Amino acid sequence: MAAQDLPIVGDSFALGYRFQRHWDTSMANAFFFGELGAAVFLVSMLCGFVPGMLGGLVITGTLKTFFHITHMGVPGKSWRAIVRPDRSWVSRGLLGIVCLMGFGGLSTLVAWTGALAPDSPLTMLLKFAAGAAALVVMTYQGLAMSHSTAISLWNTGLMPVASLVYSATGGTLLTLLGGWSTFSAAENGERPMLANVALLLVVVIAVVVASLLHGAHHGSPGGRKSVEVLTRTYYAKWFWGCICVVVATAGVLTGHYAFRVLMFKAGVYEPIMNFRF
Repeated sequence: MAAQDLPIVGDSFALGYRFQRHWDTSMANAFFFGELGAAVFLVSMLCGFVPGMLGGLVITGTLKTFFHITHMGVPGKSWRAIVRPDRSWVSRGLLGIVCLMGFGGLSTLVAWTGALAPDSPLTMLLKFAAGAAALVVMTYQGLAMSHSTAISLWNTGLMPVASLVYSATGGTLLTLLGGWSTFSAAENGERPMLANVALLLVVVIAVVVASLLHGAHHGSPGGRKSVEVLTRTYYAKWFWGCICVVVATAGVLTGHYAFRVLMFKAGVYEPIMNFRF
């Protein structure tokens, strides 16, 4: 029997594939809201839309933190995750969140009150630091997952790219929706610009997801099993119905959320013995 033909065996001691369940819905929620909030902040900052900047910080600071804490067995020790950024993308990501809340909060306050000139060196420095932190938050989840050699579906450089484009698309559309009455509808205004960027990002999402699945299918047996689980068996209706149908703001956000959940649920460990007999 070839390794790729082995069944999914759950928690039994039989030879086969096992779903990972260490990271599940609560972590998917944390990743989703963290990426989305950071993207809303970043896009809003680039457009000068202060309410969007504040909204993005609230999304990341409250919802991401809440779902991370619900996942942890000992929430009181969660602060330890930040002390070793040299070893883990989880630590680097938490540091990025702290920087986003700090520099992003200051940038929002400055933009709201007009305490500093928009083009002053300090204002630009705050924006640069906040923007860099937002990019870290938008991508570090994918970088953390891509380091997992035990789960072939995750072990690819496309995982952080998927995090980035999904979050950027959702952030662009939410910013467009929130600032619709404020943004200019002129040919060179914010409305057509954001709409065109969102449309382009939807195309990029399709390419990235297709490439991710192609690489997993033609990689290890575990990767092929994960693609089968996503597209043909366990989670096929959710994959095709949610991830691949992105026709409006709600559809894009649904696709982003479904991507986060299904990437966790479809991850399978390689069989203990990977051979033919």
